[in-house]
Amino acid sequence: MVSKDVVKPSGLEKFTRSGQPRGMKKQISVVLVATAIALFGGCAMFQQSGQSALVGNWTNSLGTVWVIKADGTFDVDLKHHGRRDAWGTYTVQGDQATFQRTGGVNPKGCDGPGVYKFKRTDDTLQFTLVSDKCKLRQKNVLQSWKPWKKK
Repeated sequence: MVSKDVVKPSGLEKFTRSGQPRGMKKQISVVLVATAIALFGGCAMFQQSGQSALVGNWTNSLGTVWVIKADGTFDVDLKHHGRRDAWGTYTVQGDQATFQRTGGVNPKGCDGPGVYKFKRTDDTLQFTLVSDKCKLRQKNVLQSWKPWKKK
């Protein structure tokens, strides 16, 4: 008489060859994909800072075009005629920029520097006033700025 042994499940059937529980690889993959999406998606929301955040060609709702260069200089086209009306220099420390007119139009009170805190998120550049006696500069700088492309 041949006896038939009843084999009881040992519980090992729930594991893969690598020793991980079945379904674990799928869970790990889902977590990795979700993490990658969050990281790459979040990059677009990071704020840029320092001088590189300011560099570019910008325009505001008044139509002013402001070309801020990496060499610490800027040009401003106030009259929308494709030529610079004012120009100057700027410095950046952290999230604070100081602008100094060196040529072009010189309204009353615009001889001294203008100091502003700035924030750039995606394609928007915004400033808040720290100190500036120049009303024309304040009127323009305190607008929201968007990238400008020559037409």
